[in-house]
Amino acid sequence: MKNSTIIWLVLLIVGGGYLIFRTGSGSMGRAYVRHETFDAKASFEEQIQKIDDEEQKAVSDGKTLDESKADARKQLETRLPDLEGITWTKVSSAERSELTTDDGQPDPAVVFSWSRTIGLWIAALGTLAIMSFLWGDNVFYKLAEAVVVGASAAYAMVVGFWTGIIQNLFGKLIPSVMRDTVLPGLPSTQHTEWIYVIPLVLSVLMLWRLAPAGGWISRWPLAFFIGATAGIRLVAYLDADFVQQIANTIMPLIVSDNKQGLVIGSSIANFIIVTGVLTCLVYFFFSFEHTGAVGTAARVGIWFLMITFGAGFGFTVMGRIALISDRFNFLFYDWLWLPRPGIDA
Repeated sequence: MKNSTIIWLVLLIVGGGYLIFRTGSGSMGRAYVRHETFDAKASFEEQIQKIDDEEQKAVSDGKTLDESKADARKQLETRLPDLEGITWTKVSSAERSELTTDDGQPDPAVVFSWSRTIGLWIAALGTLAIMSFLWGDNVFYKLAEAVVVGASAAYAMVVGFWTGIIQNLFGKLIPSVMRDTVLPGLPSTQHTEWIYVIPLVLSVLMLWRLAPAGGWISRWPLAFFIGATAGIRLVAYLDADFVQQIANTIMPLIVSDNKQGLVIGSSIANFIIVTGVLTCLVYFFFSFEHTGAVGTAARVGIWFLMITFGAGFGFTVMGRIALISDRFNFLFYDWLWLPRPGIDA
């Protein structure tokens, strides 16, 4: 048995034993929620009181209350009698420090949540399964990878179906049916827009590819989709990546204003930007041999390119470090319940 395998096996046994001990003692891996009950009538009265305070302040300043706020207060007062006895409960995550009150007694508003605890353990074990790739390709990593890919694909499919087909297509073609079934919040002013028959037909033609015969029909909507997307993206990229970049390099080398006179910082920054753009262009200009002044400018351009690539790589690395830091924060504090430095006693 290889030494690395022995080391990982020992770490697995020790870590598993530690988790079993911590779980059995109830010192980790539990999620709690806080239940807060709100009274609808009291909430409306609070909003009315807020509008009254704004009105008094406006009167003291010699102004009048905004008409929209006056109408809102009138609507609130009209609905106020119908709210007697109506309450709702807000459920929010509770921190470990909220389990007890200031006098050390259990907080009755904070209760244990089985559903969130199960989710907490799934997230923690999934994180460890992904990190197990450091050991090598294994069944835990493959399982977690399959779950992530499958869940992502399912989520994308559901979102696309709901937003693309239900809301944007059927919500425009048959708004009354959608309003009476799955989209009760659809505005009553929404009427049938027959122009959406075109994407409906194209969608049906796209599905023709699954038919045993006539699959060539799906090429027409596919060609329309690719062509339209390419045209829209071309205009967007032309404006953002070409015109805007040129415009951002057309700047004065000497910056001054009426108050400070010469602004040295902005002038130096503009000079560096213009110099970097020109020297980088010279480096990629191969019609002349890179000797003399052209070679010097090209070498300066290389420095600008290396600094840019290094900054981009560093930014990417810092982003990944932030992700792994967040995962460790979740594992250590939310799952293992280790004390937070400077926060938990």
